Amino acid sequence: MTYKAEFRVWRSAGANTSDGALVDYTVEVNEGEVVLDIIHRLQATQAGDLAVRWNCKAGKCGSCSAEVNGKPRLLCMTRMSTFGEDEVITVTPLRAFPVIRDLVTDVSYNYTKARQIPAFTPPAGVAPGEYRMQQIDVERSQEFRKCIECFLCQNTCHVVRDHEENKPAFAGPRFFIRAAELDMHPLDAREDRKDFAQREQGMGMCNITKCCTEVCPEHIKITDNAIIPMKERVVDTKYDPLVWLGSKIFRRS
Repeated sequence: MTYKAEFRVWRSAGANTSDGALVDYTVEVNEGEVVLDIIHRLQATQAGDLAVRWNCKAGKCGSCSAEVNGKPRLLCMTRMSTFGEDEVITVTPLRAFPVIRDLVTDVSYNYTKARQIPAFTPPAGVAPGEYRMQQIDVERSQEFRKCIECFLCQNTCHVVRDHEENKPAFAGPRFFIRAAELDMHPLDAREDRKDFAQREQGMGMCNITKCCTEVCPEHIKITDNAIIPMKERVVDTKYDPLVWLGSKIFRRS
């Protein structure tokens, strides 16, 4: 079945600028297509200079992140069948990051935050190839390795989405799960993951609204399985009087 759909797509006023406006298009839609198919058809038939980032078209590279009707989504995983035939579909770039052109944004903020995280630190005397652990010890942290770095969670987090000034002090949910993954790793010997998350990543600024979990295309339970447990560990370490007393006794001995 083929029908005509009304699309409203953000177009930059010129190259390398965030100035622009929404432009209306009427485009053909075929059965079984996704929003990225329609964007490609627009490129081929009406807007040859429309900029969009994409790669695998299989929901595994995270490249085609954008906002569809105001919700952060992967264009290649958003089926046209989820919209009514008479519905106007609005496609805009990720709001939390600077626009390079049209639907392409500058997500280098995320790579800067990634480089700030201390790397996995194996125990002393254990060489690569000698790592041994039980599956039960890694099941929780394995969930976080499903992340495809689409940065939809980063984009929807209101701490940076609505407050640009927070970016220097706030790493965001994608990197909270990285800190949690390393903190839960049975062979990671670095002891300051919780302190780093609180002091350097700004985890205390997160108020666990779960909006990051809602938009994750890999269905990672970012809030329940990573952020909340890390927050609890920070509280135990810093504010539990028994833990504090135990640390003093251990230090004295």
